[in-house]
Amino acid sequence: MVKENVYGIRQRILKVCSKINQDPSKITIVAVSKGRTIEQMKEVVDAGMTNIGENRVQEAILKYNNLTPSAEGGSLPVRQAGAYGGNTQYLTSIKWHMVGHLQTNKVKDAVRIFDLIQSVDSVRLAEEIDKQADKINKIQDILIEIKTSPEESKFGLKPDEAIKVITEITKFKNINIKGLMTIAPVVDSPEKTRPYFRMLRELKDEIGKFGIWDLGFGILSMGMTDDFEIAIEEGSNMVRLGRAIFE
Repeated sequence: MVKENVYGIRQRILKVCSKINQDPSKITIVAVSKGRTIEQMKEVVDAGMTNIGENRVQEAILKYNNLTPSAEGGSLPVRQAGAYGGNTQYLTSIKWHMVGHLQTNKVKDAVRIFDLIQSVDSVRLAEEIDKQADKINKIQDILIEIKTSPEESKFGLKPDEAIKVITEITKFKNINIKGLMTIAPVVDSPEKTRPYFRMLRELKDEIGKFGIWDLGFGILSMGMTDDFEIAIEEGSNMVRLGRAIFE
């Protein structure tokens, strides 16, 4: 079932990319495996998915130790930065994404596991990531989470404070900002998510005018199972899919 689902998702991405004249190979699919078994994870990798997203550090540790051959005896080897864009089907090339809210007391393990931490939403959290990354001589790739949704339950920086906070975070030598992430609110129609995705794209364009990062900045992580096609239309190049893959 997973292989069929992945094939269907790729066809849907191909269709929407054709509509907006976008290269579908530029869209990264992150398989969000919250609550899924190790066997389900192996099915995903067999289906050609090598970007795996986790919401919780403790759950990620279990899966990491089972799916990463180098994690012998439950140890957590250092994950070097800049490697998350691989595209092979081998277990050794799995790229791990932290997509859930990250607490500072979990940063030490998160830095050792994740290639890309997508949910950085404060200078304090970035400072701890920088500190722990420095200890293991790693440059940690991150995304800045922006709260475009009016929902109180959502995390992230307010759009109007993003430039100031990002400017502060760029001062940390063991952090590499790769782009922005957002989560749209729960709505009764995917089309209603469009303004929130558009807001993030426009923010990215605005931030770019300040020249506070290098040309490597370019990820817009937005779009989930119910709305990823709308997100791609609005500029997303990284979608985070769970139910669409596993169910």
